Amino acid sequence: MSDEEHHFEPAADAGASKTYPQQAGTIRKNGYIVIKSRPCKVVEVSTSKTGKHGHAKCHFVAIDIFNGKKLEDIVPSSHNCDVPHVNRTDYQLIDISEDGFVSLLTDNGSTKDDLKLPTDDSLLTQIKDGFADGKDLVVSVMSAMGEEQICALKDIGPK
Repeated sequence: MSDEEHHFEPAADAGASKTYPQQAGTIRKNGYIVIKSRPCKVVEVSTSKTGKHGHAKCHFVAIDIFNGKKLEDIVPSSHNCDVPHVNRTDYQLIDISEDGFVSLLTDNGSTKDDLKLPTDDSLLTQIKDGFADGKDLVVSVMSAMGEEQICALKDIGPK
């Protein structure tokens, strides 16, 4: 036995997980699930009956919440699936820079400058046109598993 003391370096984050486990049989349509390590919104769930030796299976069809790709997964209904923590936050749009980044006003009065304009063409033109017209715009930012993206726009009137 050694008499040396062991020192552990504290981790930088608070240890909050990006996902939480949930039984596959309890995940419903319009819920969220992680498929191929991507956060997805479930669009279809079908459950098969138990076989001769085994589990009932859940077949999930889901769409990636950030890039819109369709993903599928089949999981035994008694097993746990990862479910992402999905948050939606509204920020007021302050500025759009030439390199495609937006400057947003947070609730506590500071600015958030690390988000790019959305890749969705209709949303992108709505944001650019509204900003060019001098309207007060509020954008909804969806965040999950360390990723963030502008997903919606609200017009709160002229400045």
